[in-house]
Amino acid sequence: MGDAALAERFDSLESYMKDLSFQALRTERELSRLSAEMREFKNEMRAFKNEMSEFKQQSERDRRQMNRKWGELANKMGTLVEDLVAPNLPRVARELFGCGEPEYFVVRARRRRGPTTMELDALVVCEGVAVINETKSTLTARDVDEIIDKLEAFPRFFPEFQDRRGFAMLAGLHVDDSLVRYATGKSVLVMAMGDETMQVLNPEAIA
Repeated sequence: MGDAALAERFDSLESYMKDLSFQALRTERELSRLSAEMREFKNEMRAFKNEMSEFKQQSERDRRQMNRKWGELANKMGTLVEDLVAPNLPRVARELFGCGEPEYFVVRARRRRGPTTMELDALVVCEGVAVINETKSTLTARDVDEIIDKLEAFPRFFPEFQDRRGFAMLAGLHVDDSLVRYATGKSVLVMAMGDETMQVLNPEAIA
């Protein structure tokens, strides 16, 4: 092989080695960049996991706090409704039945007969009339049925008022029209918040 041919092959080999070295350097740079991107991605994922963990913990704290607030609100609502309803019962008895000063008026009436206990949110008794009351933040048809059962059992638990004509009255802040119709058909009075104070929504129930 002549010197010229050998020199040409050497030049080709040198050029190949340079290209290979360049490719290796570029690959190394790509791997280095990819490695840096992977580290950055892992750091971002770690930060994301930390944020999610903190978010879950905060959500759990918020949920517990909300549950406490709902519980407090429910208790406050029960007291609020009771405080609104009870003072209006003597007035309602007077307007509906012509009652004078109540002979007997109690909030949270409770009587026991044997193993059974009757509890009433309120009871107002005047001449010839006894009105039992149950107050709920939300009224359902079941409440209508239950207060009817209480009205039927009332003379047994309060025999001193068995000569009075008994009436059942449910009360709430807001009552759906369909519930009022159902209660009226069962001769149960329903009282709810009006423009200024509590008012009976179905006085025709006593007809």
